[in-house]
Amino acid sequence: MSRTDYYNDPDAPQANSVVPSVTAVVVNALGELLMIHRTDNDLWAIPGGGHDVGETISDTVVREVEEETGIKVVVQNVVGVYTNPQHVMAYDDGEVRQQFSICFRARPVGGELRTSSESKEVRWVPPTDVASLNVHPSIRLRIEHGLNSSGGEPYIG
Repeated sequence: MSRTDYYNDPDAPQANSVVPSVTAVVVNALGELLMIHRTDNDLWAIPGGGHDVGETISDTVVREVEEETGIKVVVQNVVGVYTNPQHVMAYDDGEVRQQFSICFRARPVGGELRTSSESKEVRWVPPTDVASLNVHPSIRLRIEHGLNSSGGEPYIG
């Protein structure tokens, strides 16, 4: 299913749903960031997805990262909570979702890089190379916060 992101766009459609979700800033021992090239909007992003009934939120992080990338992780801390009502995602089935994402920092503990139905490319990216990738502004914000946080106060916004 394709999606269109609207970010601080006065012509964006009105949201009709909110789905709790997670994203993860995963950094390896070399300081590289785990990133995916998404299939739904053709942008680069950090892994993440929707919270399922019966899961803890940290279970969601572990599941989503492994599903999208093949990498197993351990959750370290909360980077921030992102709920900007001016960021909505319109899907081709008519759903228009307001952003509600909790971003975590996690460290890899195993697995092998692989793609999924949600990721057409997966790779470890040096932080200096992130600027050259096509990344949505809301994901850039999470990356900035995740790479610059060391367990301090999480971002709330």
